[in-house]
Amino acid sequence: MRILFCNYEYPPLGGGGGVVMAAMARELARRHEVTVLTSGMKGLVAESRDAGVRVVRVPVFFRSELAVANMPSMAAYLPSGLIRGLSLGRGAFDVINTHFVVPTGPLGDWLARLWGIANVLSVHGGDLYDPSKKSSPHRHGFLRGPIARLLRRATEVVAQSRDTAQNVRNIYGVQREVELVPLGIDRPPAGISGTRAELDLPQDAFVLVTAGRVVARKATLQLVEVLAKSPADTYLLVIGDGPEAAAVRRAAAERGCASRLRMLGYVSDELKYKALSVADIFISSSQHEGFGLVFLEAMAFGLPIVCYNRGGQTDFLATPATGAVITLNDQESLLSATLALRAAPEERRATGARNRAAVEEYFIERCAQRYERIFERAIATRAAGGERIRQS
Repeated sequence: MRILFCNYEYPPLGGGGGVVMAAMARELARRHEVTVLTSGMKGLVAESRDAGVRVVRVPVFFRSELAVANMPSMAAYLPSGLIRGLSLGRGAFDVINTHFVVPTGPLGDWLARLWGIANVLSVHGGDLYDPSKKSSPHRHGFLRGPIARLLRRATEVVAQSRDTAQNVRNIYGVQREVELVPLGIDRPPAGISGTRAELDLPQDAFVLVTAGRVVARKATLQLVEVLAKSPADTYLLVIGDGPEAAAVRRAAAERGCASRLRMLGYVSDELKYKALSVADIFISSSQHEGFGLVFLEAMAFGLPIVCYNRGGQTDFLATPATGAVITLNDQESLLSATLALRAAPEERRATGARNRAAVEEYFIERCAQRYERIFERAIATRAAGGERIRQS
């Protein structure tokens, strides 16, 4: 197949949605011709190759951070992407896979309709519902209508969790078949492990780790409270960066636990894996996850997971099998669950072993195989002039 991925973010830009799409594109490029149409910023070349994937970047305005897009840059991606996309040529692709209905959805829809090819629309969670943002599409009627039309017009719609699929129906009123494909992660390299010394941690510390963009939705300030109320040998590693990072550092200083906080910022995959390898528990205070790739990465390193219960992670995390899944913003229970696992090393080891076994279903090769079947079906459906939807 000749596959065009449309996604406004592709590594090193963006977060988990771009990361997993890139991993899937690389996996599919082993067997197919794969192009990605994405956005750029200063310092990134207009076209490159990434493990067999052709990466085409279009110019956008005012983007200065790797982790966080802004409204002007997202808006500029649509006309820039359309102009560049059309230059790639009618007949160059068999199927488009559009990631994130906001902001990428219109671009994939335009190109698919102009070229008369199938469009598989992948929704990731935050593009439909993000409770931490006033700009979240679900809050605005002028966005809900256009989003619903894009969801209805796509040849196929794919959600990575039941939570996201339910939002298609319950928030946007689109009663159609939505494929469920859990996201996948790259299998970590065998034998990778770090030392606590290289991460400036005492050898006998009890180490909590979290990962992701340090933005309001992650509520990382709550983890500072967990750290402050935990025994003095407890340390917290924060992998990632973002606009809330300074507030996290200030809160740790105010609560007297700054010396036990390690803000690692953006790191290489190797250092991320090393940080996971030295930790005892993975903890998250995220207010909502479309899926939660970071949980899978932690499971691959045998870590118990402590998190809240809002989002796609509830498809594969549960109390007590994988650790503790806590009612959203019940901070006392978040702390008590963490302390309970701290006090039960045998339970932690048993939970970690279960998580290592469970994550085998979520490596990227499985994700790519499922998408491959959906692409083939979408191409056949479009060729037959049919629609595989049930809509109200």
